[in-house]
Amino acid sequence: MGETHFSPAEIEERKKAIFDAMGKRGRQQIMKTGYEKWDPFQEPKDPIDIRKDKTKRTSQQLIRDFLTAIDADEYSNSYAQGALEMCLGIINDEEKIKGMFDFAQWYTKLLEKEGHDSL
Repeated sequence: MGETHFSPAEIEERKKAIFDAMGKRGRQQIMKTGYEKWDPFQEPKDPIDIRKDKTKRTSQQLIRDFLTAIDADEYSNSYAQGALEMCLGIINDEEKIKGMFDFAQWYTKLLEKEGHDSL
């Protein structure tokens, strides 16, 4: 199916029609950021539940795979919550989680280097 191309005048006409059809509150929100900046034709962002990591897995797939690889008697709800928080943070590319992840990797290498058992 081919894309339909509109002239700048047609795009502006459609934009104005959408704006005019909106309620007062919706128009006020758009005017706060500026009508010129507003793009009613933007593609919607992916919902969080279908975001995937570099391995093409969702957060649900990753956490399920991780927790099933561990003996259920070996972890608590708090442990599972921490793993889920880390999983979501990695998929969402959060700086805080990157720092935690990098520190954990560095610390594991330090323990190995000095001949200690891991946590």
